[in-house]
Amino acid sequence: MIPHQLTLKNFLSYRETQLNFRGLHVACICGPNGAGKSSLLEAIAWAVWGQSRVATEDDVIHAGAMETQVNFTFEHQQQTYRVLRHRHRQQGGSLEFQVQTEAGFRPLTQRGMRATQQLICETLRLDYDTFVNAAYLRQGRADEFMVKRPSERKQILADLLKLSQYDTLAERAKVRSRQAQAQTVVLETTLTRLQGQLDQRSAIAQEAVQLQSQLTDLQAQQQDDQSQLQHWREVQTQRQEQQQRLTLHQQQAAHLAQQRSRLDTEIAAHRTQQLALEATLAEAATIEIGWQRLQALQVEEEDLAHRFGQLQALQQQHQAQIHTYQSQKDALEQQRHQAQRELDWVDQQGSDLAATVAQQDDIAAAMAQLQAARDQLRYLDQQQAEAAPLIQRQREIQTQLTQAQAQITAEIQALNRSALQLQQQMEAQPQLQQAAVAVGHTLDQLMARRAYQEQVREKGLERRSFMERLQATQRSYEVQLAQIDQKLEVLMTPGAPCPFCDHPLDPLHWQLVRSRHHQEREEIQRDIWGIHEQLTVSEREIQVLRQEYRDLEAELAGYGTVLERRGQLQAQLDSSASLRQDLATLLEERQQLEQTLSQGSYAPDLQAALAQVTEELLALAYDERDHALVRGQVDRLRWAEIKQAEIHQAQRKQGQLQAQRPQLERAIADLTQQLMALEQSVVVQNIQALGAQITALDYSLDHHQQVRADLRQAQTWAVQYAALQQARDTLPHVQHQGTLLAQRQADLEQAQATLTLHIQATQELLTALPEPQGQIVQLEGILADRQQQRENILARTGALHQQLEHLEQLQAQQLEHQQTLLTAKRQGQVYQELATAFGRNGLQALLIENVLPQLEAETNQLLGRLSAHQLHVQFVTQRTGRNKAKLIDTLDILIADAQGTRPYETYSGGEAFRVNFAIRLALARLLAQRSGTPLQMLIIDEGFGTQDQDGCDRLVGAINAIAADFSCILAVTHVSHFREAFQTRIDVIKTPDGSQLQISL
Repeated sequence: MIPHQLTLKNFLSYRETQLNFRGLHVACICGPNGAGKSSLLEAIAWAVWGQSRVATEDDVIHAGAMETQVNFTFEHQQQTYRVLRHRHRQQGGSLEFQVQTEAGFRPLTQRGMRATQQLICETLRLDYDTFVNAAYLRQGRADEFMVKRPSERKQILADLLKLSQYDTLAERAKVRSRQAQAQTVVLETTLTRLQGQLDQRSAIAQEAVQLQSQLTDLQAQQQDDQSQLQHWREVQTQRQEQQQRLTLHQQQAAHLAQQRSRLDTEIAAHRTQQLALEATLAEAATIEIGWQRLQALQVEEEDLAHRFGQLQALQQQHQAQIHTYQSQKDALEQQRHQAQRELDWVDQQGSDLAATVAQQDDIAAAMAQLQAARDQLRYLDQQQAEAAPLIQRQREIQTQLTQAQAQITAEIQALNRSALQLQQQMEAQPQLQQAAVAVGHTLDQLMARRAYQEQVREKGLERRSFMERLQATQRSYEVQLAQIDQKLEVLMTPGAPCPFCDHPLDPLHWQLVRSRHHQEREEIQRDIWGIHEQLTVSEREIQVLRQEYRDLEAELAGYGTVLERRGQLQAQLDSSASLRQDLATLLEERQQLEQTLSQGSYAPDLQAALAQVTEELLALAYDERDHALVRGQVDRLRWAEIKQAEIHQAQRKQGQLQAQRPQLERAIADLTQQLMALEQSVVVQNIQALGAQITALDYSLDHHQQVRADLRQAQTWAVQYAALQQARDTLPHVQHQGTLLAQRQADLEQAQATLTLHIQATQELLTALPEPQGQIVQLEGILADRQQQRENILARTGALHQQLEHLEQLQAQQLEHQQTLLTAKRQGQVYQELATAFGRNGLQALLIENVLPQLEAETNQLLGRLSAHQLHVQFVTQRTGRNKAKLIDTLDILIADAQGTRPYETYSGGEAFRVNFAIRLALARLLAQRSGTPLQMLIIDEGFGTQDQDGCDRLVGAINAIAADFSCILAVTHVSHFREAFQTRIDVIKTPDGSQLQISL
């Protein structure tokens, strides 16, 4: 990936800026801390992969802005691409991917940001993690690889090489291996059980032949008994038919008796109804007179109701006219009172404003004093503007002098601490030797406990395997139990067939088959309970082993610390030879610093600048106290401006009030005349006319109520008149219905006589037939016994045939399970070998072993350029333990210089940085080679402040030496002499409008 152009809008510290990389080969990005150097590089990673160092996604948006956008154009494999990433605060974002063609940029964007991001990674063959660890050496992570423990270094290297996929494969292989082992145990158990069942086949076949001979004899005897039973059942059928006929005749006789009773009741009710109608017709004259009285009252009530409606309408109009008159009168009086209040308010305001205008002379004098104070304040403000930069400069110089003094004091204190540590180290040599021996003993004990922990783990795995075999057996029993429950459920249905031979079962055989299934179910249930007990015991044992393993794990938690402590003690013992020389050097350096501090000879340029600024301030003669007094005087006299504005406003209001007074007086006179005219208006005349019409109606409410009472009392005649009309219409029909009821009564009497004769004839026929029930019961008992025997034989025969068919199926299952067992064993062995091959000590260790020589060669090549071939790095992957015959896997880094091999911690900051830089750059080149993508861009965002002038020159030389391997190298720093070592510089300047870029070639 070769960068061409980067355009930023509202990204982190940048508002709007653009950086053109064309023509930039090796460049330095410079600027003070916090200017936005790293943000410029973070924009590239965010645009391409959507990731950065911020905590949340919206944090990349510039403070105060609502959205951000980064456009990044780059070249990859002779093809130019462009990525445009946009994000709106709290609303998500968008991503576009384009490729340059002859017609311009053509979109490659997919549906959704995730699919587009996947296409970008596939095109570059580079993900974010590989970019950060290969092309982008981020700030503060130079020593990430060196400060880790050997085991952690190996893990980091595995993570960088993306060997975690082999851990996933190894874990999958282990799971498959355990599954194959569990399947093998289940299959072996199943095959043993199947063989035991197949051994019973010959005995079952012999028993089936004997049962078939017994069944033939029983069938011949059953045919003779069946013919006799058929004769007696025909006799019984004839008796049952006559008995049913007799019962039917008796039921018909009872039904006719019920009909006769209901008909007698209906005739009596009919006679009562006819008498009531004849009584109503006898009072016809009286009812007609009352009906005429009711109609007269209804006519009179309708007339009174019409006059009442007219009265209500006139009263409503009368009230409306009165309301209109009163509303007009109230409105006019209210307007006249409002105008009078406004006139009174105008008079009051005129008096108040006259008092305010009378203060005009006093305010004019105060305004003159305010103008003089402001003139003096402007002069002092001008002096302050000239003195402010000098005062600021004076404070900055004093701060820098204080910092310089504090830095020297801190260096002296650091030297004192270092000297004290060296003295303590020299005095602590005997104690270090004793501590090293004690740590060695502790380490031996921990190693013994680790071996015991491994034994506990293996025992736990063995118990877990045993539990898995028990659980497989339990699942097999549960399947059998479910099958038995299904058969028992079928047997619960009345008339259910045999579950083995599918023949019908009589009660005896049904009970036999059912009890046999219950017995088999109880045996399987007891086996399951036994497995439950074994699982419970095994689970308790595993819990104990787990607790013991956790206790051992807690006990071994300090193993790494003890091992590290032993290395530290050994390094301290090895470094005792150079302690005296280092102590003498520290004491001499401390003496020089103390002398500089006591004489005040530090920072001479700052002290000279402070003296010059002080002289300029004295010559200016600016006094902050006088400035403050004049500023306070101006603030105190500002009341005059406010009062003068109040006077001008009062004068304007006086003119306005004088113009309002005549208008208000005219309005009051007009409203008084309108009130007088209202008393002679049309509304008053309408009120008087409506009152006369109400009097002319002559409506009496008491008379109306009396008529209503008489009408309510006469309403009963309407009911009696309706009953009279109904009686006249109904009486002929009732008389005809009486004739019909008499005819029905005669017909029922004739039917009862005929049915009595039929009943007598049926009873005589029933007495002549013999009783066959005894013979039928005896023959049915004999047939039932023989049928029970036959069914038992059939049930047993069906069960035997079912068992034979089941054994044939078991034979096929045995062959299938044997083949499956061979396959499971073979797969278990294969997956076990794959788990070992993909494990940490298999293919992963082999890959790391193959990578380390290349990494070591790259590191030493770069480190030779950085240290003038004074430093050399060696990676050690194995070392001997206390048992000389056993090698321990590790990843130690040995650093050698002219004085020999020393621990990493004993090297100075500049030397350590060079080692870190060389290893990180070698890792970057190695990762780029493994990803299959050439590493064409390198970003170094590291702190070069630990390097002296000579170290910086070597770093620049190393960067220039590897420049031919890259199309673009960007180095980020705030160190001035490191900046000057580059011909091409990109200066980052922080302004109120955001960070800005300036390129110097």
